[in-house]
Amino acid sequence: MKTESLPHVIEDKPDLWKEIAAHPFAAGMNTHHIELLARYAKQKYFDTGEVIFRAGEHANGLYLIQSGTIALDEWVMESGAVTIDIVRAGEPLGWSWLFPPYRWHFSARAIEPSTAIFFDGQILRQHYNEDLTLAHDLFKRSSEVMVHRLQATRRKLIETVHKSGLSAAA
Repeated sequence: MKTESLPHVIEDKPDLWKEIAAHPFAAGMNTHHIELLARYAKQKYFDTGEVIFRAGEHANGLYLIQSGTIALDEWVMESGAVTIDIVRAGEPLGWSWLFPPYRWHFSARAIEPSTAIFFDGQILRQHYNEDLTLAHDLFKRSSEVMVHRLQATRRKLIETVHKSGLSAAA
């Protein structure tokens, strides 16, 4: 592959630029924004069972899952960790970096060996605040993730209530 065909700012990361551009989360994203993201992107690897982050910890960034499977867990007093949702290759992980106080709402752990492209939340917020088109685009894409997570949590709650025999009127 010839790097001169890619934007000059990421000549040292041509493959990562291509991987970001090909990820479904970035589909249709402005080339300038992909260049910006690639400038700060890091490749991450997670072993089976590895905790990526824990609920309540500082939300430090956004992950674009490339391979593997990640479980989003919520701690339930009576049951321990309950898997709320599964994040698969081609999906983003993490939106808590967008909103103060920048704390993770769920815990995330790798169910199998996984890879992700990672973007530091502080750097994202800096560019987010300086570039309103980037802000709009990232917020729109992250909002879709939030709606999906909310629906997954709702389904898990309904399933739990149904299994326990509780009724809404109780």
